[in-house]
Amino acid sequence: MNGDVITVFGVTGMREIAAGDDLAAIIATAVLDRLDDGDILVITSKIVSKAEGRQMAAADREDAISAETVRVVATRAYDGGVTRIVENRLGIVAAAAGVDASNVPDGTILLLPLDPDASARALCTALRNLSGKHVGVIISDTLGRPWREGQTDVAIGAAGVRVLDDLRGGVDSYGRPLEVTMPAVADELAAAGDLVKGKSKGVPVAVVRGMGRLVVEMDEPGARALVRDASRDMFRLGSDEAERLGYERGIAEAGR
Repeated sequence: MNGDVITVFGVTGMREIAAGDDLAAIIATAVLDRLDDGDILVITSKIVSKAEGRQMAAADREDAISAETVRVVATRAYDGGVTRIVENRLGIVAAAAGVDASNVPDGTILLLPLDPDASARALCTALRNLSGKHVGVIISDTLGRPWREGQTDVAIGAAGVRVLDDLRGGVDSYGRPLEVTMPAVADELAAAGDLVKGKSKGVPVAVVRGMGRLVVEMDEPGARALVRDASRDMFRLGSDEAERLGYERGIAEAGR
C-alpha cells in the first residue's frame, strides 16, 4: 500500500466479555498506554455481540437464522443437516446468516450486532475520548469467499476509518488511467488483524499501526458501504438455484 510499513499486534489481558459490559473501557484498560494517533483497532464482532447481549440458546439456532434472513442465496444438504447461504438483515451474505456457535459457552449461540456501524461509532468515540488519540475502529467477522477455499475476516462495522480507497481517476505506475481500482481497505485491515487475533488464541482485539492515512472523521461511511447493491450484483443466487430458476422461466415462456 504505497510503500507503507505496517505493524499489527494483538491486545492481550482482556477478560471474558458479558452482556452489559462497558466494552470500550475494557479495551482501553488493556491497550491505552500503547495507542498512537492513527492506530486502527480491529475488534472481533463476537465480543461486541456479547457486550450487547446478542447471545441466545443454541436450541433456537434454526429459528434465529430464519429471523436474521432476508433472502436465501443457496442451500446445500449434507450429512446431518442443511447449509444455508443467505443475505442477512445487514446485507451481508454468509452461511447461517452469521449466527455463530464458536467461542461461546456450550448450549449458546451468538447473533451479529444489531448495527455494527453504530457499534463501531460508539466504540471509536469512547476510545478517542479515553485515549486522547485519533484512532479508528473496525468490527470484523469471518466469512467464506465465492470461488475460494477457506475463510478470512472482513469488516462488518467501521468508524473513523476510510473503508474504500478510491483510486479511480489516478494513474498506474505506467501512467495508464485507473478506472475501476477501489481497494476494500477495511476488509484488508480486518484480515491483517486476524493474523494476530486468530480463532483460538483468546485475543479478540488487534491494533494495526502505520495506516494513519486511512483514519478519518466520524462522518465517513461505515462498513455498510462495502455491501454491493443488488443492481450491480451479478451473482445473486447459487449455481443450482440460478439454473433451476432459468429452467422454470424457460418452461413458463414456452407455455405462453
